[in-house]
Amino acid sequence: MPIYKLTAFEPNGEKILDESFEAANDTEAKSKGEVMLKEKGAIDKTHRCTSPAGKLLLFHR
Repeated sequence: MPIYKLTAFEPNGEKILDESFEAANDTEAKSKGEVMLKEKGAIDKTHRCTSPAGKLLLFHR
């Protein structure tokens, strides 16, 4: 399965989440990323989730 990358940041630029995870496809990765952000309390922080090809699946500024 492809490996996706999820990162989240504080307003000052400090990285608070930097995780890789597997998903069967982009849709599943987007859902998993949202769940991970909610669990870590980072859903309202600046975040992004990218595919192995560099496609931006989630982004919040």
